[in-house]
Amino acid sequence: MTRLRSLPADPVDRTHLPLDEWRLVESRPGGDLGHLETLFATANGYLGMRGTPPEGRDVSSHGTFLNGFHETWQINHAESAFGFARTGQTMISVPDSTVMKLYVDDEPLLLSIADLVDYERWIDFREGVLRRELIWRTPAGKRVKVATSRMVSFTQRHLALMTLEVTMLDGSAPIAVSSQIINRQDMADDYGKGVDGGPITDKHDPRQTTDFTHRVLVPQQNWHSERRMLLGYRTSTSGMTLAVGADHTVESDAEVEQLVDTSEDRGRQVIRAQLEEGSTLTVRKAVAYHSSRSVPHRELFDRCRRTLDRVRDEGFEVQYQDQRDYLADFWERSDVQLPGQPAEQQATRWSLFQLAQASARSDQWGIPAKGVTGSGYEGHYFWDTEVYVVPFLTFTEPRWARNALRFRSNLLPKARERARELNQRGALFPWRTINGDEASAYYAAGTAQYHINADVAYAFSQYVDVTGDVDFQHRDGVRVLVETARMWADLGFWRFRADGSTSFHINGVTGPDEYTTVVNNNMFTNVMARYNLRRAARAVRELRGADATAYAVLRTELDLDELELEQWDACAEGMYVAKDESLGIHLQEDRFLEREVWDLSSTPPEAFPLLLNFHPLVIYRFQVLKQADVVLALFLRGSEFTAEEKRADFEYYDPITTGDSSLSAVVQSIMAAEVGHQTAALDYFRAGLFVDLGDLHHNTSDGVHIASAGGVWNALVHGFGGMRHDEGRVSFDPRLPADWPELSFPLTVRGSRFRVRVQREEISFTLETGAELEVSVRGEPVLVTSAGVSTPLSDQGPILDDAVLATPVGLGDQRADGSIMTSYVPKDPEDPWEYPVTTDPDDLIEEG
Repeated sequence: MTRLRSLPADPVDRTHLPLDEWRLVESRPGGDLGHLETLFATANGYLGMRGTPPEGRDVSSHGTFLNGFHETWQINHAESAFGFARTGQTMISVPDSTVMKLYVDDEPLLLSIADLVDYERWIDFREGVLRRELIWRTPAGKRVKVATSRMVSFTQRHLALMTLEVTMLDGSAPIAVSSQIINRQDMADDYGKGVDGGPITDKHDPRQTTDFTHRVLVPQQNWHSERRMLLGYRTSTSGMTLAVGADHTVESDAEVEQLVDTSEDRGRQVIRAQLEEGSTLTVRKAVAYHSSRSVPHRELFDRCRRTLDRVRDEGFEVQYQDQRDYLADFWERSDVQLPGQPAEQQATRWSLFQLAQASARSDQWGIPAKGVTGSGYEGHYFWDTEVYVVPFLTFTEPRWARNALRFRSNLLPKARERARELNQRGALFPWRTINGDEASAYYAAGTAQYHINADVAYAFSQYVDVTGDVDFQHRDGVRVLVETARMWADLGFWRFRADGSTSFHINGVTGPDEYTTVVNNNMFTNVMARYNLRRAARAVRELRGADATAYAVLRTELDLDELELEQWDACAEGMYVAKDESLGIHLQEDRFLEREVWDLSSTPPEAFPLLLNFHPLVIYRFQVLKQADVVLALFLRGSEFTAEEKRADFEYYDPITTGDSSLSAVVQSIMAAEVGHQTAALDYFRAGLFVDLGDLHHNTSDGVHIASAGGVWNALVHGFGGMRHDEGRVSFDPRLPADWPELSFPLTVRGSRFRVRVQREEISFTLETGAELEVSVRGEPVLVTSAGVSTPLSDQGPILDDAVLATPVGLGDQRADGSIMTSYVPKDPEDPWEYPVTTDPDDLIEEG
């Protein structure tokens, strides 16, 4: 059993974060601050604010982020080579406007030392507002009630609202509030950093962000009036521009004094009053952020003014109601219900809420791996979006999916440049990027992952199949499909055999499993490239039949020859997918079985993740996986494989998959459910579900694992709900966990939204909006209508013994060259290797 399956069913400390199916609640301050700052972050896809206290401390990591707002820097390779990534890109923290420091009797409120009579902090997923209420007994013995709120608006993507309400319960006292905007990126007194030199890139954990030692935000202007302050900046190297503005409204029965000032790196409004017992002071703060690739800060100042003027005219309550309405629509389209499973229900809704916070208003930008909740992975966009997040968006919020895909189509010119740089035709999307340039300094686990092209093409194709948005296909999708297909046809080569047969091969690539790099015929890559080639040829032919003018424009624009379509079909038909007949499995890559097996069961827990404890060359010598690779291909292109192949592949690769990647557990859950390892499916689901709430990978402080959150939806809908889609056809073969009475979820297909309800003895469908449509259940057609329809279920699929997953398959087997497959654990250099106690094949087979 892998370590992911040995986790408790609910790894969250419920004395600290009690259960509530619609809220994330904190019952007391303290704990792992970085973890909690991520969990309570508020965001809308463009603007994100970490869940730091209004007082500004104690804090693990401040952070306010704008999607796509980044600094660039030169990547200095120890030994460079042609085509290596040259320009690093890092999403930076923009000025922090969350600070509203409170002083009572000149004593600051600091949660770490305050005498708190009562405390609760929460975010309601239906409201989208972070709230906190506490009663503070001051050193003078006075009780003060403090209520705060913070909201990042979904309807106005540039806007955040904050409130601070102070009520004297006992006695009277002078009150002071210092509301600030602080450039923490560059202020030395906050971080102790200098302002000379370049970026610090020598970090032990590659998942973390680059730090800078030079000034990043160059001040352009600061301005203030009696109630408004504005700060403007330009980034030092990337040249992006930024403006942030804040308005304050103060209400109190007491007489209030206000002072405001701004400087290059700080804006401050101080509010002072003498509060008597029973009286209240309320401060409302509206903040606007606007950024641009190059627009002068003066224009951004004007944009901030317009945003703040609108809030001044409309008031806060209108914004709060708009937020509730927006989220009500989101939950109507997206809510997955798990009756009787409160822990799983809360974690599921938290995950879906994170997908909204990462995607809803990303608009012209992509969806970063951490959303805008933290600085992990530099704020880069990966394949995570297309494979793990876009499916959720496509089936629930198609407009958001379209926006995410348009970001990729807008990167096509840069992708063409990158392909030329790597001597390929067509386009090659960067492995990790913000601005379209490849930013992966380690090419073996970065640029070599050519499968990014097929992942993007898959998402485009799935979106069109599910939504029926052929206009998008004809204007955007077909160009992406053509250019990615060209790359595959050029990258691969034909191998001719003496018997006259031929096959198409793709060498020198890395698949999703980053523990096996730069290999030949990675199975995932070849399978997905095959699909990419076929869909490209189909898309061009469909355009030719639907719009002769648009087709002529496409041919001219891309210099497209119809013979290319035949070439793509031939490459897809001849695509080589290696299979070992003795084990009955698909090979992850040509020479995968030549390696010995890493003995994961004997590897100590402190050695994980392997990438932080072993040199890549050590890892590359073994059969060991960072994440699902072959198994992911079985899920995404399931119709191309038999049930027997899926089971054999899953049972071979599962015991040698470390789960070091947060992307892995949800895919393993889906395929475990399909093939019949039902207990493993639930174990893996929970490992993916609680990645962040339980901080299972010990790096949630760097930001939410957005792809894992998307994977939670996939595991529920595709895994336990058994939903599959192929060429637009939607089918169901449920796998409800044994102790779950019910699972239900909405889906939107070609404009029709319907709810699916899975129970142990039946599956039912009810049309909520749109036209009637047909789905299938275990091969039988079902018409979905507003009246509802049910189909009986004889079972929840096969149930297999998970004992076979405890030991790698094939240990002790003889390879074609006569060698025996054995298992090891790399040891400390000061300790001797532990070799098998016997080399007798019969003994090894018996032990295996």
